[in-house]
This record gives sequence, C-alpha cells and structure tokens, in this order.
Amino acid sequence: MNTFAHGWSMGFGWLIPLLLIAIFFYIFLDKKKEKSSAQEILDKRYASGGISKEEYEEKSKVLKIQNN
Repeated sequence: MNTFAHGWSMGFGWLIPLLLIAIFFYIFLDKKKEKSSAQEILDKRYASGGISKEEYEEKSKVLKIQNN
C-alpha cells in the first residue's frame, strides 16, 4: 500500500468540499439578489420625492394592469 498518495489527500482533502460549498453559495445566493421589481422602484422614487403623487398613482395603476 502506498502511503505517499494518501498523504496528499489527507492534507488537502478538505479543500474540495470547501470549494464545492463556496461555489454552491455563490451561485444560489447570487440569484436571490434579484433586481427590484418595478413597483418597488416606483415606491422608492415617490418616497424620495422624485415623482408627484399623481404620477405615482398613474404609473402604479399601469403596473397593476400589466401584472394581471
């Protein structure tokens, strides 16, 4: 039995599962960072004073129609 070959995996064997876990989190957690929905963007613009109440209500109505 060759103990030299087993020595390498004992030293770096933990690296492969660690890399797989890191890749998993990078792929799946990155997808959860989706862009804000159009309604959320509209809400933020209205809250910051970027658009008037009338414009907010009009655009919000249009978004509700498009989503149905």
